[in-house]
Amino acid sequence: MNIAVTSLNPIAVSFQDLTLGYERHPAVHHLTGEIRKGDLLALVGPNGAGKSTLLKAILGVLPLSQGSIAVFGKRVRRGNDAVGYLPQRRNFDADLRVRAIDLVQLGLDGAQWGVPLPLLGRFLPGHASRARRVEEVLEMVGATASARRPIGELSGGEQQRVLIAQALVSGARMLVLDEPLDSLDLSNQQAISGLVQRICHDGGVTVLLVAHDINPILPYVDQVVYVAGGQVVAGAPSEVIRSETLSRLYGTPVEVLHTTDGRVIVVGQNEPVSYHGHDH
Repeated sequence: MNIAVTSLNPIAVSFQDLTLGYERHPAVHHLTGEIRKGDLLALVGPNGAGKSTLLKAILGVLPLSQGSIAVFGKRVRRGNDAVGYLPQRRNFDADLRVRAIDLVQLGLDGAQWGVPLPLLGRFLPGHASRARRVEEVLEMVGATASARRPIGELSGGEQQRVLIAQALVSGARMLVLDEPLDSLDLSNQQAISGLVQRICHDGGVTVLLVAHDINPILPYVDQVVYVAGGQVVAGAPSEVIRSETLSRLYGTPVEVLHTTDGRVIVVGQNEPVSYHGHDH
């Protein structure tokens, strides 16, 4: 199954006959296609379907069983500074005294990858001071008020903004977010989704966001990449999250339900594949 994300922008990621996982039960097999620069994509699918496997392959930390991946025209490799990665949310000890602003500074020092935006061009070496770079990126993500507070005292939403700022302060062109909405309440999920959308659209940055629950991000994403049964389908949410498409992907009847409050629930023939909550 091909990923063919429509855009006039250059290609961010390309897959050629990609197979990942075990030989008898590959998480992804014979995937050919491309992801275009500047789109916000949600990578979704049931638990254990291969989302994390595909993510690790794009990050260059997982060997490929077959085929190839190229990121911005170069063969995928571990530690590619063109890719900014935010792992699943960390749990900071409430007694941790490291300030949010100091944590963001680590991104500037190279402890974390990051994502440049054209509007952050003045942050590049030889321009604004390092301190000003950190201050302005904190302002961009709405974390100025939290900057000098210990990270352990911040709420989940505030911490996530700081971690995104840490990635933004330094140098890549694609941002990979592994379940950035996990454990956040609905208000913070919407706020972080809107923030990521602005980073993507205003900066021309490709964003790949892994999610269990598609509902909080539905109004913000350009494309959905759905992984299930070793196959991948991609397209606009209205094209992918449909009974016909998912039934074909699973090889079994799947019903997509739309609730009165605008949420989506996907129900399989024998078991629910629900986006109403997390399946940890």
